[in-house]
Amino acid sequence: MSYTIDRLIASGDMAEIEERVRKALTSHGFGVLTEIDVKATMKKKIDKDMPGYKILGACNPNMAWQAIGIEPRVGAMLPCNVILREVDGGIEVSAIDPEASMAAIDNPRLKEVAGQVRDMLEDVIAEI
Repeated sequence: MSYTIDRLIASGDMAEIEERVRKALTSHGFGVLTEIDVKATMKKKIDKDMPGYKILGACNPNMAWQAIGIEPRVGAMLPCNVILREVDGGIEVSAIDPEASMAAIDNPRLKEVAGQVRDMLEDVIAEI
């Protein structure tokens, strides 16, 4: 089982693709709670250069509410990270597959919510 939902976008730069990702997330009820510019952080902290790489911590409050109500410690696995990274051929966008990340939690009700969030994230990735 893959642990991410992926799409390679051949045209556009990081800023343009990030704007499209944020718009798609918003249209599916997600907000971005955190963002990490990994490229800038690696340069600043350890003076290493790397291709563009950004992590967006996305959360759909309604789905998070349901998940936390079912399994209170699930917050340790939230939010749903979406990454953008420069690769040969364009920008790869990858979202965590919540079903894969929640597989270790033995709770069928949580797995149902994870499946719903997975479907939503698949729609986000397709919409970009």
